[in-house]
Amino acid sequence: MVGRRIFLEFVLLIFLPVIFALLVPFAYKKIKGIHTGWFVLVVPLVLFGYYLSFLPLVMDGGHAISEMKWIPSLGIAFTSYIDGLSLLFTLLITGIGSLVVLYSVFYMDREKEDLGSFYVYLLIFMTAMLGVVQSDNTMTLYLFWELTSISSFLLIGFWYTKDKSRFGALKSMMITVFGGLMMLGAFILLSIMGETFSVRELIAQAPDLLNQPYFTLALVLLLLGAFTKSAQFPFYIWLPDAMEAPTPVSAYLHSATMVKAGIYLVARFTPIFGSASTWIWLVTGIGLLTLFWGSFFAVKQTDLKAILAFSTVSQLGLIMSLLGAGAISYHATAAMFGFATYAAIFHLINHAAFKGGLFMIAGIIDHETGTRDIRKLGGLMSVMPISFTVAAIGSLSMAGLPPFSGFLSKEMFLESMVALQHFELFNFDTWGILFPIVAWIASVFTFTYSMYFVLKTFIGQKKFDQLPKQPHEAPIGMLISPMILATIVILVFFIPNVIGKWIIKPAVMAVQPTLYASPSAVDIHVKAWHGFGAAGLWLTIGVVVFGTLLYLTIPKWQPLYRIQPDKLSLNNGYDAMMRGSEKGLNRVSRLYMTGKIRTYLLYMFAFMSVTIIAILFIKDAFVLDMNSFTAITLYGSLNAIVLILSVGFVVFAKSRLAAIIALGGVGYSVALFFVIFKAPDLALTQLVIETVSVALFLLAFKHLPALSTHGETKRNKMVNLIVSLSVGVMVTLVALSSHSQKMIPSISQYYKDTVETEAAGGNIVNVILVDYRGFDTFFEIAVLAIAGIAVLGMIRLRVSRKEPTDENK
Repeated sequence: MVGRRIFLEFVLLIFLPVIFALLVPFAYKKIKGIHTGWFVLVVPLVLFGYYLSFLPLVMDGGHAISEMKWIPSLGIAFTSYIDGLSLLFTLLITGIGSLVVLYSVFYMDREKEDLGSFYVYLLIFMTAMLGVVQSDNTMTLYLFWELTSISSFLLIGFWYTKDKSRFGALKSMMITVFGGLMMLGAFILLSIMGETFSVRELIAQAPDLLNQPYFTLALVLLLLGAFTKSAQFPFYIWLPDAMEAPTPVSAYLHSATMVKAGIYLVARFTPIFGSASTWIWLVTGIGLLTLFWGSFFAVKQTDLKAILAFSTVSQLGLIMSLLGAGAISYHATAAMFGFATYAAIFHLINHAAFKGGLFMIAGIIDHETGTRDIRKLGGLMSVMPISFTVAAIGSLSMAGLPPFSGFLSKEMFLESMVALQHFELFNFDTWGILFPIVAWIASVFTFTYSMYFVLKTFIGQKKFDQLPKQPHEAPIGMLISPMILATIVILVFFIPNVIGKWIIKPAVMAVQPTLYASPSAVDIHVKAWHGFGAAGLWLTIGVVVFGTLLYLTIPKWQPLYRIQPDKLSLNNGYDAMMRGSEKGLNRVSRLYMTGKIRTYLLYMFAFMSVTIIAILFIKDAFVLDMNSFTAITLYGSLNAIVLILSVGFVVFAKSRLAAIIALGGVGYSVALFFVIFKAPDLALTQLVIETVSVALFLLAFKHLPALSTHGETKRNKMVNLIVSLSVGVMVTLVALSSHSQKMIPSISQYYKDTVETEAAGGNIVNVILVDYRGFDTFFEIAVLAIAGIAVLGMIRLRVSRKEPTDENK
């Protein structure tokens, strides 16, 4: 029963989307009358419904865990761990995923788009995200992490015929994969320090890890992984370019899931690193910088999705800064900052709702007007009233105005930043005043770009004559998903503490497990009105006043964006780095990529021999013990002479035929050694291999021209001689050392003891090949089969190719 539970809860749930993806191409090709999205919609709906059943468990402070062994000897396993934090992200992945799939049914044309590939990529991404947020093992977490990069690359580049789509996909993968490698380094260091890959066990060892020598390095590497994935400064540059993806992809990846993976990583590892001042400064500081940078440059954009992309960057910075401030709660003198973590989780939920809806509205506008250029839009409210209503709800929530959920979490954010200036630790009492100032200025620009998005698009002068299509309201099917998200935005404002009790408090407890015994101990009550003395109220009034002024005067201050030359932009720096790397690597590759196999073999053999010989002597690993050597016999001596002469004939042969025959002599001499040392099985195997090899060589080399010494110089011959001698010396030294010292017992005795009892065989060589090395042999056969199929395909392709007629020549 336990094994079945493991299989059902991990393999069938986390891997359910990717398993279902195997069926999508068949449904796409065979069932033409029904949109493929209707079949795919079942997967996230079923998962969402199932994971809702975990809410009572995590609300009581419990968790669920299931495990499937992968590499037990290394402690690597697929471990699904569901607590408040992972359940929150799981519900976002499956819930928003369901709405996105429903939206895509009406957005993606089944006649024009390759829906089979689209939904396969989307389901693979869903599995990857579920794996990231549920994995307790850091190695499997990294596996799923990189799978998100690969699947998002495929989704962003879905319209691969467009240059911008391919460029955006490559850019996102390059930056996020770089961060993933840094994160892997952090995981390896953590496993060295804690001697485990389990996140739960590492959290339990957090006080001991703090004093480890690699702790700070692991902290920085892990944040590089989180910052690249969640588009923090300066790595945010991939997110705007990723907007070339279809709108359902943007709504899913870049508002609710992929960019939130970095947020999840910081939240999950806060119990380990949160006590370090470096963590608090980096997470809070970079988060606020990203918040300001994204909000400031959002107003510069003219593409609707680009505006939303920069707004996403700023909102992710806001959440990140709150997580950094919440980490201060690990210090006994700063328990008051527990609500910062609560605010981070709360805003994460709010952002997923209003930003997902806004992305869908941007897609609707593009779909119904033929453009996303805000300069060509205006006055759409009269013809698209439902879309306007949803856009207004999402934008006002993003701006932080009541009665929308974003207002509540934004108020908590401002309160947290104001409280930072009074924190007397790590010099926050000196520099802390900057945090609320930067937060307030960024909030002003957030209000401005929110108004810029909705008012410039729906209010003002009509420009229908500039639109590629006559605008009209979207079909109801396309509006259902954003309307549901807009409804959630309003409902959460009125019932924030219900959401807090069931979802937010269990997540906060998971982020701060040492501070709370149960979710009910998170004593935070959210309300919209805090009285006239609340700092957040006056800051919000200032945000509205100054944000309105900035919006009304956009044409006057927008020239500020031209002060920074394009050459100094981060995007230009990335492009220059990529171009420079390509040119530099091409120069380097031309130095050794000569097109001659002989040259490549020389490089490989020279490097291998020099490296191994150097290691042998540097590590004092060369040992020579002649006591166990076999006595030299007359037959052995004669056979050795024959072997040496055969090798000499191979080297000095003037024709390929003579070289092949001499090479056969080398192989048959080795077979005779097996006979002399009483190993008939090996001798027979060697004889068969040599016979077949010589026959194949003769067959293949018959069609080649005669050997030529053209181009060979004394220098080349000398290099060949030196490399050959070094390889020979290397093999000899390794063979003598491995024979002379036995650091661990030989495995041969195990084979002798178990060949009959475990493998039920009598021939030890056959048993090793078939049973002990069964997978190895199987994969060798598979490689040969694949090569054979490839050769057959090339032959058939050549045969089927028609020769041009005289008319076409």
